[in-house]
Amino acid sequence: MDISLQQLNRDIIHRKANGKTIWQPRICAWYDDRIFRGEEMPGKFKGCSKKQLYEKIGCSDRIYNFFACLESKYDDSVKYEGKELDELTSAQTLITPIGSVTQVVAKNKDNPGIHPKKWFVETEEDLKVFMYLEEATTYSLNMETYTRIYEDVGHLGLPCIHVPRVNIQKLFLEVAGVENGIYLLMDCPDTVEEYFKILGKSHEQVYKLYCESPFEWLNYGDNLHCKITPPDLFKKYVIPEYEKRYDYFHKAGKWVFSHWDGDVADYLPFARSCFLDGIEAITPEPQGDVTLAGVKKALGDDVFLIDGVAALLFNGTYPDEMLKAQVTELLNLFEGQLVLGISDELPSDGLLNRVELVNDMVNEFNARH
Repeated sequence: MDISLQQLNRDIIHRKANGKTIWQPRICAWYDDRIFRGEEMPGKFKGCSKKQLYEKIGCSDRIYNFFACLESKYDDSVKYEGKELDELTSAQTLITPIGSVTQVVAKNKDNPGIHPKKWFVETEEDLKVFMYLEEATTYSLNMETYTRIYEDVGHLGLPCIHVPRVNIQKLFLEVAGVENGIYLLMDCPDTVEEYFKILGKSHEQVYKLYCESPFEWLNYGDNLHCKITPPDLFKKYVIPEYEKRYDYFHKAGKWVFSHWDGDVADYLPFARSCFLDGIEAITPEPQGDVTLAGVKKALGDDVFLIDGVAALLFNGTYPDEMLKAQVTELLNLFEGQLVLGISDELPSDGLLNRVELVNDMVNEFNARH
């Protein structure tokens, strides 16, 4: 197997690449949208699979396919019921000895995404059911899945796996939604704290699995956004959990990075005190609320930037020159501490020729190192 991109990925995060970077755009959503709509791949990419797109462009993939390796299951006391409500809407119910919770999700006709219309947790009693569910959950790593994925796409980059979302992000993004989550924090703080305690204990199973796994870098897919999780909640809940994870993962030699997207300017003062090796998806102007110079000042020479190119620069909204200028600034500012990618994915209306353009720029940059 040609593992040159995999080795380059490894060398970069361990500062052994002599200042080189790697171009690692995420094109999964762009690709999946086209498949969903029955559209052909454009131009010379006609007939290409997602893997073949990466191979034809010659760039790396941040191989989140490996997320499928982490499996979870409830014990026999938990039952599941699913029901189709209409063509686009379905309900899922989890039944436990202490009560049941139901969420309603809706599909749409434009892409394969789904969104909740009703969250599992709306009341304190619902949250208590989720406390039971966490205590009934067992995690495992499916190494047969790992081997299958590695043999298929391992040449495109360094295998990566996610760590389940940290306490408050799981509450806001998976369990209750932001509005319900805020009400729970205000109305029943003791119950929320107990839920977070149980959740953290449950996730220790995952930490131990990963410490003994072949995965070398680990993603905290927390999707942090300071307008949803403001700095006071970030400091109270997120940073202490990251410190706890750091104790596990760094003793095992793992490299860890968290996904910050949306507006993140208010988080930047904490960037070097979050127990992270890197931060993924920080989005600069003209899309996000930060400048690259401000990001560099916040990260210093200590914390890697993962991604960094505003996604809006990959459609027709802005000229090629703006994309080139931002990539050049990134390559110069973050030399030696950069895994270059799109913050955070190629838009559905993105242009593959711009992905190729950046690939050429990175190849020229690396040739000088």
